Amino acid sequence: MKSFRRGQVIPLYEQDIWLVYRGVVQLSTLYPSGDEAILGLISPLMPFGEQLSLMQPYSAVALSNVDLMRLNWQEVLQSPEMMQCMFGQMKRRLQQSESLLAIASYRRVEDRLVEFLALLKRETSLPITLNGKSLNRITIRLTHQHFANAIGTTRVTITRLLGQLRDRGILDFDDTRHIILP
Repeated sequence: MKSFRRGQVIPLYEQDIWLVYRGVVQLSTLYPSGDEAILGLISPLMPFGEQLSLMQPYSAVALSNVDLMRLNWQEVLQSPEMMQCMFGQMKRRLQQSESLLAIASYRRVEDRLVEFLALLKRETSLPITLNGKSLNRITIRLTHQHFANAIGTTRVTITRLLGQLRDRGILDFDDTRHIILP
């Protein structure tokens, strides 16, 4: 088991994959322009690594404190039990990738943001009760730049839209600046 702190780059090895035990990892690539594109948010039990991507460059950063298990790809391929476990998690990764593609197809930036928040709710939230209401707290804190990179817009636009969504009661923030959704 290897631990990484929030914001720390996770090294990727050609013959190995990582399995998330605790926390959330962001996968991304860089365009030639220098802009970052989010490829996925990897949560517990999901695998990631160079063996599972064709993207170059390909990077992984801890979005929260994470604990990871490093597995040799050849050992995984030779173990039917490991492959069976991995299949279910790869299904989750594929579904998330399709969701990110669908989000990118929305023309209006606000629609992309609302759909990305729904994805975060599904992938990284915990139910909470606040003032007698059942709500969901996104467990990772994303910067406005993270949001902008994920949905293809600017940080300034994200700041404006998050404020508008908060004013309309679609989201709120707790004392530690985590997003709260109904």
